[in-house]
Order: sequence, then structure tokens, then C-alpha cells
Amino acid sequence: MRFPYYTTTILEDLITQWYKKHKFTEPNDLNVYNIGSESQIFVTCRPTQASYMKVGKFQEIVLDSRLPYIQQREQFFHELCHAVRHAGRQSIMPHPFYELQERDARHFTLYASLPTHMINEYNFANPAIVDQLSRDFMIPKNVCMERLEKIKSRIVPSFRSPFFNMKKEG
Repeated sequence: MRFPYYTTTILEDLITQWYKKHKFTEPNDLNVYNIGSESQIFVTCRPTQASYMKVGKFQEIVLDSRLPYIQQREQFFHELCHAVRHAGRQSIMPHPFYELQERDARHFTLYASLPTHMINEYNFANPAIVDQLSRDFMIPKNVCMERLEKIKSRIVPSFRSPFFNMKKEG
């Protein structure tokens, strides 16, 4: 389903442009290792907290190997944001800047894990849409629900249709 009354954000547009440039057009294309490779970032899993590190030209995203793959993917997109959009060490920056980076990483995660150009073909009237997106994009259901809520909040109010009356699971 296309979103005729939805306005994308600049961040969504940038992510979509980058994905299309690198021929990421289907959910299966969003492989963390392929995205990392295209971004010149080494991706690895270890039994430790997820993180991003840059030393000289070497960049690495570490995902927590103790977590299920679906949560590792969420971690990957979060850390990818830090790699491509942020500078500085969070451990020494003022707390408001840290919070700003984390908020930006959350938005980036939503848009990069469920990109507009891929999800706009889905039927949002389907009562199982959250399950379907979670399964197809291998992203936790709460992330899918948050993404759909973001879309819903940006649709011109007079054009919201009844199919977008989603109920939060809980």
C-alpha cells in the first residue's frame, strides 16, 4: 500500500536513497554483513554489549551474540546510525548530547530496519501486519509497531483511514 498522504522525513529519504544506490530493494537484502560491507564497517558478534568503534580507518560494529538474531539486527541498525551520523565519544559528552544521539539512533533504526520504499507495498489493513513485518524484516514486533505509529502520526489527519486504527499489543 502506498502512502499518498504521508510525508517522509529527510532521514527516511537519505536512507532510501542509500539503499537504492546499493541495490537494497527487498527485505532479504537488508543483511547486516552486506550493509556493513557497503559502509566499510566490519560486523562481528561477541558475548558483550553492542557497540560501535572507530580506530583510524577501521570501523567495527559489535553485536551481542547472547541475544536472538532478531534483536541483534535491531542493535545493528542502532549502531550503524552512530557509525554514519555521529561523532564523539558518548562516555565523555554532555548528557543532553548523548540523549540527542540516542534519539536520532532510535529514529534511524526505525527507518533503516523498515525502509519506506520496502514497506509501502504492504497492506496495512491486514490485522497481522505487525507480525508480517516482523517476520519479513526480522525485526522485533515492538519496533514494527513503533514504525507504523510514526507513519500514522505523519499522515495528513483528514486523510487517515480506518485501517490505520491499530491497537497496541500488550
